Amino acid sequence: MSWMIHYHPTTSRTQLSDMELSPPMTQTAPSRVPLVDYLALEPEPHLVAQECTNCGARYFDHRDACASCFEDSFKAVDVPTTGEVTAFTIVSYAPPGVDAPFVGAIVDCGGTPVRANLREVEPTPDAVSLGMKVALTTYSLGTDTAGTEAIGFGFAPA
Repeated sequence: MSWMIHYHPTTSRTQLSDMELSPPMTQTAPSRVPLVDYLALEPEPHLVAQECTNCGARYFDHRDACASCFEDSFKAVDVPTTGEVTAFTIVSYAPPGVDAPFVGAIVDCGGTPVRANLREVEPTPDAVSLGMKVALTTYSLGTDTAGTEAIGFGFAPA
């Protein structure tokens, strides 16, 4: 076991020799972390939007003010985990390291538009359609050396 010395940056060498050693602080890393802050993994995976308390507009990630009414008060709301495709595109060319083709879509989840990729569907015009019913799905993006798994999300046919 290694030991750590906790001191203030202005502590002198003489003061350091008189300090008590304390055992290292142990931190347990979460075993799974979401790729984006608005993906909640517990109790079941779901998205969380920031809803303007004045007009009800919903946004993902932090906002200083509402783009619709300019108010600055928000509350966290759970977004339904099912929805329907309202727009999509088949991406044929992507940067190095990104598998293509894939389907990028906008999914209406109970009135909240969500931009995400469609998974578990062939990226062809015959396999995807407007109005297609989909459900939130999560997947592993990889695991780091500490054993923490990064989790992404998309939508799959319902």
